[in-house]
Amino acid sequence: MTKKGLVHHIEIYVSNLAKTIEFWGWLLTELGYTIYQQWEEGISYQLADTYLVFVQTEAKYLDIPYHRKRTGLNHLAFHVDSRAMVDEFTEQLKARQVNILYADQHPFAGGKDYYAVFFEDPDRIKVELVVAE
Repeated sequence: MTKKGLVHHIEIYVSNLAKTIEFWGWLLTELGYTIYQQWEEGISYQLADTYLVFVQTEAKYLDIPYHRKRTGLNHLAFHVDSRAMVDEFTEQLKARQVNILYADQHPFAGGKDYYAVFFEDPDRIKVELVVAE
């Protein structure tokens, strides 16, 4: 199989690396990722041939916070294996006091045949866990 076109890595600059590591470290570990690289200003997590990189934004660039409605990244979506897994993650997210988006439509915020949980990371980047049926 060719790797042509597959995502190699995604790099995201963050406002608070410690909070990011706490949030994404838990989530990505639960999804099967492992720490790939770690240095003073960043960390990366790998699953198979893809890795996600989080880097501390330099102080001089922190004046304008991230917003998913602006040009750029809107959200990251990850597959999970079952509706039960979406439900389990939802309970864990609530226990961690993570902001669940579209709570009034959960778990069908993506449509009646789309089972997912939508939430925000510490920088308010939208994250989605979805079961593809």
